[in-house]
Amino acid sequence: MVGPAYDFLVNPLGAVRITFEEAIASGSDLASFDGKDWGAVDLFRHFLVDQGGLSQVPVLAPSTVRWAQPNTLVRFRGMIQDMLGNELYVGAYKVPGLNAWAEVSSEAFKNKLMDWAYQQRQKRRRLDHESTDCEEMPVFDTEVQGSPNTKRMRADEQSSCAYQSPVPEAPRSSISLVPNLDGNLPHCLVKIYDCPESDLKLNDVFEFVGVLSCAPELQVDNEDLDFSNGFSEDPMPHLPASKVPYLHCIIHRKLAAKDFLQNNPIIELKPDWIKEIRNGLLRHLTSVFGNDDLAAHFMLLHLLSRVHARIDTVAVGKLSLNLTCFSKEIMSVFGNQLTTSIRNLLPFSCCIPLTVDYLNAASLAPRKDYDTNRLVTGVLQLAEGSHVIFDETKLEAGTLNSVGVENARLLKNLVELQQVEYDFKYYKMEMAADVQLLVLSEGKSNILPADVIVPFRPSEVNHSEAIVAEAAEAWRWYLATVRLLPHSIESEMQKVVENDLVAARQADRSLNPQDFSRWLTMGRLMSLSFGETSLSLEHWQMIKELERLRKQRLK
Repeated sequence: MVGPAYDFLVNPLGAVRITFEEAIASGSDLASFDGKDWGAVDLFRHFLVDQGGLSQVPVLAPSTVRWAQPNTLVRFRGMIQDMLGNELYVGAYKVPGLNAWAEVSSEAFKNKLMDWAYQQRQKRRRLDHESTDCEEMPVFDTEVQGSPNTKRMRADEQSSCAYQSPVPEAPRSSISLVPNLDGNLPHCLVKIYDCPESDLKLNDVFEFVGVLSCAPELQVDNEDLDFSNGFSEDPMPHLPASKVPYLHCIIHRKLAAKDFLQNNPIIELKPDWIKEIRNGLLRHLTSVFGNDDLAAHFMLLHLLSRVHARIDTVAVGKLSLNLTCFSKEIMSVFGNQLTTSIRNLLPFSCCIPLTVDYLNAASLAPRKDYDTNRLVTGVLQLAEGSHVIFDETKLEAGTLNSVGVENARLLKNLVELQQVEYDFKYYKMEMAADVQLLVLSEGKSNILPADVIVPFRPSEVNHSEAIVAEAAEAWRWYLATVRLLPHSIESEMQKVVENDLVAARQADRSLNPQDFSRWLTMGRLMSLSFGETSLSLEHWQMIKELERLRKQRLK
């Protein structure tokens, strides 16, 4: 049996072309392709998903981008940083009544366009005598011949810009696409076909599989283009191909924390197994915290927290944590161990050292640049599930300028409301966030009002030991899985909880609804930590005991 005349990895466009030719040969009318493709996407999905071909597709990364070949199949993982708008796209078409001899061949058209582009470059070189050195990188064109979905997709084409590291490094105040592209955070311009906009949202993390574009000869500057006919293509997608690769997406999927596990263990949600993994992780956290068992328990609940509902401005499920009694000396030991541990457990994390100078200069909020029509990312444009450590041990007395005051307000809103305010110059827009926030400070933070305040009480310094790979994989799976479990409170437990809340209120009039809401959140997280989907009396008693010990320390 003769195999296919194409290779999905090396010659994906061959698969697109052959499926199109077969559809035409079968008598299908071009008009029937409006709103759907001719089987190319199903063909690729069968290869990538059903036949397990996804693992064979090379990943576009800083270490591999130099060797990636144009017109080959690649995949790119990144967070959607900006939506660059729509492009008019001409799909499969035929002019009624046009005879074959009068058609202009695509090869002749391409040659003419290449000649024209060459003339434009030569003209520019004559006008510009000064040359600048640049890093040698592959140059990819914005168009690709034989796109994987050559059809009219909602009469346009949507472009998304994603960068691979969803969490920016703390010292950098902002990361812009162009100019001054940060080389440590690889960007990729992804062109999406026939995808509802609701499927793609800012700050979501996706894996895109598609065709890497080519033909650098066709890359021209917008100022050289003549739009005298009154129609113009959105200039936003024309980013420097020497720095930003272009990917024409065939298949994409939203990623969760489990998708980043290198070796995803197959573990059933059996209570005994979950309890064993939980105990191992808790022992590890206790060791990291210098045998502070209370801090380790609250840290475990914190790592399992997420926003699972929103009621008005209240983000239900969040559990930000403020560990106090962290001096600079303690931070240099336990803070570094904790940062390393979190980095080894979670897919997205970063540490931001808060100082007066940083607050006065940092660009925390994303902002719209109308000159380039780009959304310039800020430090707080984070992927869902990111973990952020705010180190306040370096914060000293000083005066905040207007930028510092605004940044302090942004941080406060993030901690209290799980929202980040995007600056569109003429108006502000609140964007929902879902990040885990840990504050390390000497006293109670005045900038970041966390949900739980726990004084840190280490008894000894435990030198960090190498973690067994199997244990680390199990802990990562545990944190990524149990936090997504559904949860409910049975009617009998509801009565128990209500009675306990009434009794607590009578004993301490300073308690408020926020405290009660936090207790319920902690009860939910305690149940999930054991792999249970409903609150039990045992878990509720454990929460009450943790609160008693915490308040005892606060005194």
